[in-house]
Amino acid sequence: MGIHGYLALWCAVFGAMALIGYGMSLAGVTRAQRTVRVMGRIERVREPRHGSSQRDGIPVVVSFRDPSTGQEFTVTNDDEHGERISTAWTGREIGVRYQRGRPHTYRFTQDLWANRHGRAWPNSAVFLLYVGLVVFAAIDWGWPWALLGFAGPWSVAGVFYLPRNARETRRRIDALTSRSFVQGRVVAVLTDTSTDEDGHTSTSHTPVIAFTTHEGTSVTAYCADGLPNPVNSYGRAVTIHYSPEDPAVFTPDLASEHRSRKFDMVCSAVALVIAMSAVAVGVVML
Repeated sequence: MGIHGYLALWCAVFGAMALIGYGMSLAGVTRAQRTVRVMGRIERVREPRHGSSQRDGIPVVVSFRDPSTGQEFTVTNDDEHGERISTAWTGREIGVRYQRGRPHTYRFTQDLWANRHGRAWPNSAVFLLYVGLVVFAAIDWGWPWALLGFAGPWSVAGVFYLPRNARETRRRIDALTSRSFVQGRVVAVLTDTSTDEDGHTSTSHTPVIAFTTHEGTSVTAYCADGLPNPVNSYGRAVTIHYSPEDPAVFTPDLASEHRSRKFDMVCSAVALVIAMSAVAVGVVML
């Protein structure tokens, strides 16, 4: 089988997967559509133990109600129940999803309605089908079609992403500077050690801070960025800038936040320029 045969098989397989996936979604029979999604409430928050792993998340107790039976459940985030909880306070709402009739299979999620139609894998199949078609076009019609095929969608996505990212960055900075700062404290430093495939060992340190907002909300959160010398930060007093609307948006270093957001904008702009340049080269070389 030649390259064209393999590409045809590739496109056929992923095309069939996409059709089956979209058909199941339209019929309402995907696993995601059979999943119950409710909002839970954090009832209690406990500070992580100093020196423990950041993979465990902040220990919390969460309550939620099964809409089909009206029964209320009180659960914890022990034993890796879904996404890690890295910012918590009493009363914070958090998404909970589980298979219908099986609330003991609960999983926590930050985005409760993500993939609610079950189209994640058919969308991925369409992307892989598109890759196959672009490769086919590049082989038969010349490499400029590869530039157009890959850089074209990248450019369109960048044109829409860049202004939206700029607006979100301005909103975040405005929220962080809209209220005077509060004092917090590093209540734990979490330590994780990993070994790569070559046998090299690396250690990461994640400070956990606790602070109380002007509105009286006691927040416990991972602070992965903004603290110098995190290894020796246990017990350190820190200044926290936060968003009054969402205390999960915070920073201990406002200047670093400004620099980080500007760097992200520059990288996005450079990526867009590269993509548009690739499209221009492809058009010229056709």
